This record gives sequence, C-alpha cells and structure tokens, in this order.
Amino acid sequence: MRLTITALVALVPLGGPAQAEEEARLIGDADRGANLFRQCIGCHQVGEGAKNRIGPHLNGIFGRRAGSIEGFDYSKSMERASSDGLTWDYDLLDAYIENPRVLISGTRMSFRGIKDAQDRHDVLAYLRQFSANPQDIPEAAPTAIAREVDLPPDILAIVGDVAYGEYLASECLTCHRRDGADDGIPSIVKWPEEDFVIAMHAYKRKLRVHPVMQMMAGRLSDEEIAALAAYFATIE
Repeated sequence: MRLTITALVALVPLGGPAQAEEEARLIGDADRGANLFRQCIGCHQVGEGAKNRIGPHLNGIFGRRAGSIEGFDYSKSMERASSDGLTWDYDLLDAYIENPRVLISGTRMSFRGIKDAQDRHDVLAYLRQFSANPQDIPEAAPTAIAREVDLPPDILAIVGDVAYGEYLASECLTCHRRDGADDGIPSIVKWPEEDFVIAMHAYKRKLRVHPVMQMMAGRLSDEEIAALAAYFATIE
C-alpha cells in the first residue's frame, strides 16, 4: 500500500527519518514526473480537456477498471483483462509502465517501458494528481498537455481520401504491420486521424527524432498525410 503524506508524517516517530525519507522517495516527485511524462504525450492526454487519442486519456486512472472507457477501441487483450476484473492501482500501473507486454501480452501499447524505478514513481506521482480519491490521492488543479506541434485549423480540417491513402500506404507497410502487430516497430493501425496528422507533421518539422520518418514525412503533402491518416484510422 502506498502512503499519503499525512501517513508519512505519522510514521516519523516510529520508523525514524530514514523510513519517512524512503516512503517519500517511493511516492515520487510529481514535478519531475511531469517532465518524464512528455515521452507519453504522443499517445496519452491527461488534465483539463484530455481526450482519448491513440491511447485512452489518463484522468482518473487510479482505481479505474482496465479497458473501461466507453467508445475507446481497446485491444482484445485489454478487453480480456477488463473482463477478468483488472483494476489499475499503484502496483499494477508501476508494473505496466515498466514493461507493458509483460503484464498484458497482447496490448497495442507500443512502448518499451520505463526501466528506472524512480522514474516510474515520479511519473505515477504526477498522474496521481488527476485521480480523485481523497483517502489516498490528493486532488490537484489539472493542466492540459500541449500538442507536439500546433497546426493551422485548415490542415486539421482536410478530409482524407481513404482509397488514396490505401494506395500511398504500400511504402508505410514495408515496416508497419497491416494487422496492427508490433514487432519492434509501433503499430499505426486505428490511430485517430488527428493524432496521425500531428505525428507526421512533427516528423516533417523534425520535432520527432527519427531520420527515416523525417525523410518519409518530408515527401508528403498535407493532403497525402490526411489520406494516410484516414486509411490507417479505418483499416480492419
């Protein structure tokens, strides 16, 4: 069980300053966690106005049943975990972000995990602020996570041509699996169109660091990116 700050203060006379210091370390540094969480914002939002994107929003994640956000397209493995009653608590979240595929083998979460224990504690300390549970988790004023790149509304408004996107996708599918499997290369199947467009423009502007993707995105027009986004969002 993780302890609240109030409980930690009560422990000092019993276990001494060293024990209190160790428990505080496990709870983590939320400010540092906010910076570490930036590696997650390509898929997840948290805070005011957070929406489901490639991954579900993380508001209220503590105490939430896995696979329970209505309308989000979860993997079959996550749906089975939900049926089995898996509910996200501190220890399960810690294990999941250390290595998602160890806890849920068929998850579509294409993330290699955070190996450093203190980094995980800090990320979880940050996420705790967005779950309302007065007994254990202090409420905090939410702050929305910024997008990787702010695009003009006219680019986001382009309606992609699915058939054209399928034609263009042959080059993408030399690396990315059409069935959504992840063999070391992240799946791009079922991505929300806006997320796909933002990611590709982030590569195009060299805000995402991957030379091959920067080159590929740099060749594409706004209409071609929208077409690919439309195709991969609807692929079965």
